[in-house]
Amino acid sequence: MKKCEPTSRDTRSEIETEASACRELFEKKARDYGTSWRILRLPSLTDQIFIKANRIRSVQESGENKVGDDLRGEFVAMVNYATMALIQLKVKDDESMGLELPLELAMKLYDTEMTATLELMMAKNHDYGEAWRQMRVSSMVDLILAKLLRIKQIEDNDGHTEVSEGVEGGYRDIINYALFCLVRMQENS
Repeated sequence: MKKCEPTSRDTRSEIETEASACRELFEKKARDYGTSWRILRLPSLTDQIFIKANRIRSVQESGENKVGDDLRGEFVAMVNYATMALIQLKVKDDESMGLELPLELAMKLYDTEMTATLELMMAKNHDYGEAWRQMRVSSMVDLILAKLLRIKQIEDNDGHTEVSEGVEGGYRDIINYALFCLVRMQENS
């Protein structure tokens, strides 16, 4: 089997550029809407991500985009919804946090989760030898959908697992695949 050779590209910089664009939209929406997303339970956030991934796959398969919205926006939304889910996982038992978080706190929580996710991505990227650069965006969308189905099953089992990593790892993987897709789409534009 041929080893995927790392490219001369600066993966961290490319990923951080895309992650920064996701953060910027998250912050703008937080300014417009506050943290209204805090009312959403984890299964609702999972379903929102599923809707986005399913739309991308549908457009990919049909070759037709009747809504006309850019698919990049759907990947950005997946990054942000998955980050919201990670935040919800962390603060769900903290009774001192209400539904409306101050913007500064919401952004600090976002940054904490994104930093942890990006560090995991860089470690995996090292071990996998940048294999994602050889993957099709459509394959990564399929992997996102598979992760979502796993998360939904874990949620339906009240969070109980026997051998899997649980929902947190799934959300982090979704963020990373979505960021990889954004980089690949930028390369292809």
